[in-house]
Amino acid sequence: MIDRDHDLPVSHQARLLGISRGTVYYQAQEASEDDLKLMRRIDELHLDYPFAGSRMLRDMLRREGFMAGRRHVRTLVHRMCVQAIYRKPNTSKKHPGHKVYPYLLRELTIDRANQVWAMDI
Repeated sequence: MIDRDHDLPVSHQARLLGISRGTVYYQAQEASEDDLKLMRRIDELHLDYPFAGSRMLRDMLRREGFMAGRRHVRTLVHRMCVQAIYRKPNTSKKHPGHKVYPYLLRELTIDRANQVWAMDI
């Protein structure tokens, strides 16, 4: 996409493509050996504790002798595309398009087994 040998400067080419000039010059770095070990252990812990977030993972890793802060653990977890499994907010709210059915047995006294199935409601 970006041609460094073109007559148009790289900054103009980046502007025309709608990308940042910094992304043109950025070269990705490989993860260090320590980060790879840490990521391997984070993956194992995530399989055992899928609900663990970055703080809990940090504490588990520190107990095992890995010295990593929460933000570094969060960065590695994000790089691995791993997410903690937990209940998201507003999952119990009813959908406005769903019909609410009335409870037909509210005023009835149930005094024998299977009474509800033998009645004409």
